[in-house]
Amino acid sequence: MSSCSPLRWWPACPGVSVKRRQVLQAFVLASLMATPGLAIAQALDQFLKAVEQGDAKTVAALLNRGLDPDTADPVGNTVLMIASRLGHQDLVALLLDRKAGVLRRSPHGDTALMFASLKGHLGIARLLVQSGALVGHDGWAPLHYAAFEGRSEVLKFLIDKGADKNALAPNGYSSLMLAAYGGHLEAVRTLLYEDADVRLRGPKGETALGIAATRKDLELEGLLRRAGAVD
Repeated sequence: MSSCSPLRWWPACPGVSVKRRQVLQAFVLASLMATPGLAIAQALDQFLKAVEQGDAKTVAALLNRGLDPDTADPVGNTVLMIASRLGHQDLVALLLDRKAGVLRRSPHGDTALMFASLKGHLGIARLLVQSGALVGHDGWAPLHYAAFEGRSEVLKFLIDKGADKNALAPNGYSSLMLAAYGGHLEAVRTLLYEDADVRLRGPKGETALGIAATRKDLELEGLLRRAGAVD
């Protein structure tokens, strides 16, 4: 079982080295030693805690002191990723204004937009895309994450912004299959409305309809059949 994705039991994107960022971050933090009473470890701990709590005022103050808007936590998630996952929209706006990197990836290959999509934070997804976040790329993509968790509004937004509705995830499943796997009726309805391909098959020949049938989800199965799906 891979730990390289929020979808823990499926293969995800390869890791990304954070060594260079860590060196730069240490350099920036070292400059804080000149600030009386503010040790490096204390500053970083205070910064990460403020991000988790959505405390934009404290985050802004620490950024003004010299902390990097691309600071990462011990597992390699940047503060923008953390704020996006937790739904702190005002904080995301602040970090973007301070030029936090929207294209950065965690060691597991996740982006801030992927975290926002997974959690269904539509407003944050809009901000990230406006700031240059990619709606589609190789490997796991934001649309896959939104489909897996049944985030219908985010699905529609991402497709409207150009995401490939039929792109296959690394496990060989399309977004329609992922939504069916989770039993997310509204997400499946959204994807069908956007003309997702019901004929696509997974690595073992399974279709979205077959997945719905395996779940014994009659409502979902009926919806797919009315859309022309066959198994």
